[in-house]
Amino acid sequence: MPTARLDKVSLSFGLKPLLDHVTLQIRRGERVCLVGRNGEGKSSLMRLLAGEICADSGEVWVRPGARMASLAQEVAAASDATVHGVVEGGRSDGHQADWQFELQVDQVMARLGLDRDAPMKALSGGWRRRVMLGRALVGAPDLLLLDEPTNHLDIEAIGWLENMMLEFEGALLFISHDRAFVRRVATRIIELDRGQLRSWPGNYDDYVEQKRAALEVEARHAALFDKKLAQEEAWIRQGVEARRTRNEGRVRALEQLRVQRRERRERIGQVEVRAQDAALSGKLVFEAVHVCQRFGARTVLADFSARIMRGDRIGIIGPNGCGKTTLIRLLVGELEPTSGEVRRGTSLLPAYFDQQREQLDPTASIMDNVTGGSGDSVTINGRVRHVTGYLRDFLFPPERLQAPVSMLSGGERNRLLLARLFAKPSNLLIMDEPTNDLDVETLGLLEDLVADYAGTLLLVSHDREFLDNVVTSTLVFEGAGRVNEYVGGYSDWLRQRKVPAPPRAMASTASAAPAAAVAATAARAAPKRRRLSHHEQLEIEALPARIQTLEAEQGRLQSDIGDPQLFRASPVRAAAALERLRELTADIEAAYARWHALESR
Repeated sequence: MPTARLDKVSLSFGLKPLLDHVTLQIRRGERVCLVGRNGEGKSSLMRLLAGEICADSGEVWVRPGARMASLAQEVAAASDATVHGVVEGGRSDGHQADWQFELQVDQVMARLGLDRDAPMKALSGGWRRRVMLGRALVGAPDLLLLDEPTNHLDIEAIGWLENMMLEFEGALLFISHDRAFVRRVATRIIELDRGQLRSWPGNYDDYVEQKRAALEVEARHAALFDKKLAQEEAWIRQGVEARRTRNEGRVRALEQLRVQRRERRERIGQVEVRAQDAALSGKLVFEAVHVCQRFGARTVLADFSARIMRGDRIGIIGPNGCGKTTLIRLLVGELEPTSGEVRRGTSLLPAYFDQQREQLDPTASIMDNVTGGSGDSVTINGRVRHVTGYLRDFLFPPERLQAPVSMLSGGERNRLLLARLFAKPSNLLIMDEPTNDLDVETLGLLEDLVADYAGTLLLVSHDREFLDNVVTSTLVFEGAGRVNEYVGGYSDWLRQRKVPAPPRAMASTASAAPAAAVAATAARAAPKRRRLSHHEQLEIEALPARIQTLEAEQGRLQSDIGDPQLFRASPVRAAAALERLRELTADIEAAYARWHALESR
């Protein structure tokens, strides 16, 4: 028996339906990821299941007596309410005695590292989101709905959430564009595309490959249809003699073709993201020399030194509240260090993407947020463009340009912020969590743009795959104000770091432990090192060659699977290749983990 079901459900908020007679079943133990492009209606589908809105037609059914909890896409508002009060509000009445529920509240807050007495208004966006996760989980729901659950969470919290979801026994439906999170958590992928729901077998990587092949087939079918329609339109427009002898059945068939063409929903084009070129900055961009930054008794940076050169792509990693934004403000000159010196290069033209989207005016129109209300054109790489054409590159149709920003979804606001960002030339790109809410295709295009950016990049992100694909080195906050530099991205940092970071409690002024106490706890928890045995020594020496062999086979398979002809010519061989690719991915991860474990000893 399913926990929840949609049966021929339709929903419209305009001319075209968001949901067009869709059907869906979710059963206990399933972890279903809902994917689709921004603005397709994914959040609306979640709200239907949550009972917040009603369908235009069809049936939305949830098993009677089932407990339900949900996490919305937006961060909870700052308020005077305490963390304990907010989490406690997730209770499902009638299922637990008071003492049992209080025990559950305490357990969930402990696992999330929450300070029960902290006011919500004192917490960062990431910590407020973690509190709302606690509220959703505390009632032990039978159906859990999570809309972009990794947004505003740091990497440690994302890892915790992954483990929690793997242990969750109820039915889970979640929206996420965090590819690493989806790969680990989802048991099934469903896609909302032009009003239709489709379930894709296999894991996330299988979905990506199968979707690519399906779109190619769709494009070919559409081209053949359009060719036939054009031929029939040419026939019907022939001379008088031809019309006298025309086949009435053929005329009726043409009318049906016209109806089908009008009803066909075209797939929205891809975002056209291009950065404007600017004059080169000086070779040196930033140099920090023995920089310390303290706020009262709290040390954010302790003796930090680094040099950032033109063309560097730097990732900044660390838990929420550790000081990542403070580091950026010090580098660009918005904040003076407590001690030490920051030297800045010449001819810097920065462009800044902030995760809270504070640069957008929610009351102003989409167009005015890009032009500043000073006209209807923008200058891109020396060429004047009408803002309508420019915003069409970011998938904003002309009829929506006068709509206020407050009407946009989270992903659409991020697209608008990108449009605003790239409407000006820059040689220094500062991006604070740019991947939140972006659909997978836009995320891939943004990756390509950032990777090819000619200037210098400072990137704060908790998206592990984005970091791996984009940055050349990372600055990592590793406790007590220490910031260490590593070559490569997130995965490279995991392999290079000496000891995993100790568990931490909520970052708040009321509960922050002294740095010395944290260091002492970490020292006591650190495992004692021992010499490798002869067998282990041989194993660690052989691991690099084994990993190289596995990755070479992985590369060959990925190339084969990338050919859509494989799925049509030999489905059995394609399935075997996908299965072998899954095995290789697991083997490579296990080999790296074993290498790291041996090296740490």
